[in-house]
Amino acid sequence: QVHVVESGGGLVQPGGSLRLSCAASGSSFSINAMGWYRQPPGKQREFVARISSGGNTNYVDSVKGRFTISRDNAENTGYLQMNNLKPEDTAVYLCKVTTEVGRQYWGQGTQVTVSS
Repeated sequence: QVHVVESGGGLVQPGGSLRLSCAASGSSFSINAMGWYRQPPGKQREFVARISSGGNTNYVDSVKGRFTISRDNAENTGYLQMNNLKPEDTAVYLCKVTTEVGRQYWGQGTQVTVSS
């Protein structure tokens, strides 16, 4: 019912920045929370950031001070601003949308590669 699409990934040098977008679409829904996860090559998926319906945010320790999660409720779109990127940030980044009725939807992911 809800389609989630991430965009904005790419190749960036260490210290650079990227902004990821998470666009949700559907016939009738309201988003409760949006979150970002990542899966580095050869590793398990891990939590990165989350923003609640009230605007409260949570981050994994490794990205605090560098990443900022935000949302545009009118457009049903979330963002992850990624600054001072490090090679360790290289991963497929996935967006998870939770609706107000408790259903969860995942996007397909967007590749972020941090390398010189």
